[in-house]
Amino acid sequence: MGKGKLAKFADMERYDNVFQYPYSVVENVPFEMKGRWREDYFHNDNPIVVELGCGKGEYAVGLARMFPDINFIGVDIKGARMWTGATQAVSEGLKNVAFLRTNIEIIDRFFSEGEVQEIWLTFSDPQMKNPRKRLSSTFFMERYRRFLLDRGIIHLKTDSNFLFTYTRLMVEHNNLPIIVCTEDLYGSDMQGDEQTKNILSIHTYYEQMWIDRGLNIRYMKFLLPHEGVLTESDVEIPLDEYRSYKREKRSAKDKAK
Repeated sequence: MGKGKLAKFADMERYDNVFQYPYSVVENVPFEMKGRWREDYFHNDNPIVVELGCGKGEYAVGLARMFPDINFIGVDIKGARMWTGATQAVSEGLKNVAFLRTNIEIIDRFFSEGEVQEIWLTFSDPQMKNPRKRLSSTFFMERYRRFLLDRGIIHLKTDSNFLFTYTRLMVEHNNLPIIVCTEDLYGSDMQGDEQTKNILSIHTYYEQMWIDRGLNIRYMKFLLPHEGVLTESDVEIPLDEYRSYKREKRSAKDKAK
């Protein structure tokens, strides 16, 4: 029988690798580690990689295992899911991974300028009705610029053709440098060196669901320079037709920007 939510939250209250600052409390409780993640938590000068919408933390923990000389931080508001990764990290003694439970809309409150080198967006909700909530929107890109190193790397891994197409159009519209772009990650030979293959072979819980259903996994890797004004593309994008996790089924005729 699975562990209940209350028990999971009790565990995370005592975990040294979990920091809980949801929007409801962050206004009244200052986050004193902003700009000091390396000094106060990781105790090293290694690069920091952040996974936004980390869910159960499979990517954050998997990457931490592969790269002991890099620091990883998984961010999500769903504490009951995050418990899985946080517990795994504790049981394995992984000191280079932490978890931040907060609303991603206020993510720039937790990191200082240039403190983060890379961002992973793994199977984010495509938010087909609300562009400002898409984690690859210009709304969020402007927030990432406040703490991501100039020309820092952003990874997008998704089952959603809508989110992938939206992101690709946003990147192209703003002339952001693209490193990798594929609509069929596991059906192509673009994975390159063994290190890249190992990274991309980490499957999240939801990713495996989509793979089992025969859906393509799409992947983009691009740079986010600090200079320039970011604007949205006005191209209409067909909405996803299939029923994804907690997503409404859409007509193929429906489109969004």
